[in-house]
Amino acid sequence: MAEYCEYEWGLRRQEIDITCKNSEKKTCDKKQAVIAVQQLIPSRPEIDFLRTDEDFILRFLHARKCGVQESFDLLANYYSYRKRNKDLFLHFNANEIGIRNALKDGFPGVLPERDRKGRCVLVIFTANWDHCSYSLMSIYRALLLTLERLIEKPRNQLNGFVFIVDWSEFSFRQSSNLNPRVLKLMIEGLQDCFPARFKGIHFINQPWYVEAALTVIRPFLKEKTKEKIYLHGNNLSTLHDYVTKDILPAELGGEGPSYNPVQWADKLLEIEQTLGAEVGKGLETPDSKSESMRKSETFPVHCSKKLDGSNGYETSEVYEC
Repeated sequence: MAEYCEYEWGLRRQEIDITCKNSEKKTCDKKQAVIAVQQLIPSRPEIDFLRTDEDFILRFLHARKCGVQESFDLLANYYSYRKRNKDLFLHFNANEIGIRNALKDGFPGVLPERDRKGRCVLVIFTANWDHCSYSLMSIYRALLLTLERLIEKPRNQLNGFVFIVDWSEFSFRQSSNLNPRVLKLMIEGLQDCFPARFKGIHFINQPWYVEAALTVIRPFLKEKTKEKIYLHGNNLSTLHDYVTKDILPAELGGEGPSYNPVQWADKLLEIEQTLGAEVGKGLETPDSKSESMRKSETFPVHCSKKLDGSNGYETSEVYEC
């Protein structure tokens, strides 16, 4: 069995196939649901809903199983969160130096193949964090940007995401840079303000100080979120019960080649270079768009190491996700 810490995290929950149904188990009329959500928008005049088109609203309906009120509440939270945290979305693109450095180190990585339930699998190797070059906030921004790109695909909206976080060789010094305020901001943004289904968060090789950090953030997690966190320790066989070895890299006990942290980063950079200004449309707040001359790294790390802005990678991997 996988390891448990002081509190009972997941490892007991069976996954179910996702279909668009409401709470009464009746098939959802998506077009009518979109219209119903759009009709609720005037009830929140204090929020700038930058996008209200059908494709965009469907993200929120899929995330809340077509429940109209729940989907609208999530849409309102999405834009309210961006209004409250404007600095988080300044220069919100893969070429911003903090985001780019995080992406190049694999924060996050995206596996080329889906799991057997059709879910997109994101991986993070925490030991790769060069905390002298970029902050935890940059990692969060890189994660949000990745999710914004991936959630454009309806298949990801319906099937959801799985995270695998490897804590091997993550040092106590690195852990001291896990800013509690940023962690709380991440929990708020991903748990209540983003239109995605997070089906599982798997931790492996977690040291005691990571389990201690989980204990600290536990009060901010909803019960459903707690049930989706799995602590495997050094037992990879229990991880493979949830994500099969055939799609995993060798570092995670899989049958694939060694993990290359830059592949997804280069793919995302390629997408942004191809689409140009269209990337991120609707992601920045109106105020952030007018403040283009402000510092891009909102939460700088005070360290003597010089930032490396080079971009000398190539990619040939094709990502289905």
